[in-house]
Amino acid sequence: MEIVTKKRMQIFAGRGFPELAREVADHLGMRLGDVDIHEFANGEIYCRYRENVRGSDVFVIQTHCSPVNDNIFEQLALIDAAKRASAKRIIAVVPHYGYARQDRKARSREPITARLVADMLAVAGADRVVSVDLHSGQIQGFFDQPLDHLTALPLLVGWLHEQYDDEHLVVASPDAGGVRLAQKFQSRLPNASIAFLAKTRTAHNVAKTLALVGDVEGRTCVLVDDIIDTAGTICGAAEALRDHGARSVIAVATHPVLAGPAIERLAASPLERVVVTNTLPLPAGCSLAKIEVVSVASIVASTMKAIFEDESVSDLFDDDNQR
Repeated sequence: MEIVTKKRMQIFAGRGFPELAREVADHLGMRLGDVDIHEFANGEIYCRYRENVRGSDVFVIQTHCSPVNDNIFEQLALIDAAKRASAKRIIAVVPHYGYARQDRKARSREPITARLVADMLAVAGADRVVSVDLHSGQIQGFFDQPLDHLTALPLLVGWLHEQYDDEHLVVASPDAGGVRLAQKFQSRLPNASIAFLAKTRTAHNVAKTLALVGDVEGRTCVLVDDIIDTAGTICGAAEALRDHGARSVIAVATHPVLAGPAIERLAASPLERVVVTNTLPLPAGCSLAKIEVVSVASIVASTMKAIFEDESVSDLFDDDNQR
């Protein structure tokens, strides 16, 4: 008996951010698969694929947005269901990776929760993981299976090229830990200069800016970061730059967590524009005019297509879209 095998790609999404998943599917000219997800009376999550996935390459898209724990477990349940339904390969697409900032033991008796999430994805049955701008590169080492680590940097730099002249820009890091990211931005804006600020943390989500290194007087400063959470760091850095004579300040970041007082802080800050991507949904009711969103759907879709066709992801982006 001889059988000619065919490959089939199917895309499913959890309830975390279905709008992004639909945009990714649209880029691929596909539709999202039909899946039933709901809770039992006690809050337990139930999921079931309503179509056959046997022998398919199944892509499960779920960004780890609020409620983070529910969305992580929902993705795990979808992966487990696909494994038990005999999917050929299961690829977890995680535009924003939950617990990425807990990637090391900074103090005694702390967990390394970023590793725990990686282990759970593997145990659930994910054969491969796709994510965008992990908080630190070392998280890649937590995975034994392949990890495609994308970066939104080319998209954000493209936005800057469209809006500003490089010669008038200073790329600034809000803290010493972000200097490398600022250097990557500055290398793609060859006429821009660079600066960075030093900060200290007095508690979780509480930061204080201490000093500035670099000349920003009379310049447009671009604060770059991977995450804007409660916005304390980015707003404090913006105030420090204005105090040192910056003509204007904008912020550019990949993941708009925007938790707690973030919207109020951004509204009251000297930031003129805040540019983020759609790896996460903006908070409900957010109507802050200074926030602009750049979509990552195209790079996620292109990566998924390359994985399905067994093509090189790094070649696809000329090795520019992987960190």
